[in-house]
Amino acid sequence: MSENSLTAQFGDVRKSWGWLLALGIAFIILGAVCIVYDVMATFTTVFFFGCLLAISGVLQLIQSFRTGTWSGFFVHLLGALLRGFTGYLLIRYPLMGAEALTLLLASFFIVGGVFRAIGSGMVKFPRWGWAVFSGVVAIALGVVLLFQMPTSGLWFIGFALGVDLVFDGGAIIGLSSAIHHLPALPALRTA
Repeated sequence: MSENSLTAQFGDVRKSWGWLLALGIAFIILGAVCIVYDVMATFTTVFFFGCLLAISGVLQLIQSFRTGTWSGFFVHLLGALLRGFTGYLLIRYPLMGAEALTLLLASFFIVGGVFRAIGSGMVKFPRWGWAVFSGVVAIALGVVLLFQMPTSGLWFIGFALGVDLVFDGGAIIGLSSAIHHLPALPALRTA
């Protein structure tokens, strides 16, 4: 890649800072809506996740019949049935799907937090106390979710999605601001 081409691409990125800013603002607004309407956001998320699983199950079923070998056929067929059935259950029973996903997330927080806290305490890398604290917070979050079941299954996924969108939007806004304030590169001369 030539230096002039790189300079042109850098200029294009600098010009697109406004689009990144708009995307960041949209993420923050969407995240705020998800936080305020967390139950609706939870059911919408579970429904779309179920649709994606069902669609991928159908596509994998088609792939299973396109596979020429028997071993490949059965592997794809079993994967298709598992994805399709799970997607159907999430679409048909979104409340139980939200509760099951919240239970899975709670156990993930607890197990991951225990490993993070114990591992960080054993290795003691620089500033290891923050990693232990992070692990303890994850354990506490998992325990709170478990003790609030099945109620937490109604709101947690939508709330977590909203928080994630708000922080992603903030990061994108920060990136757009950094791009906007970069100095312009002078045009390079070709020899």
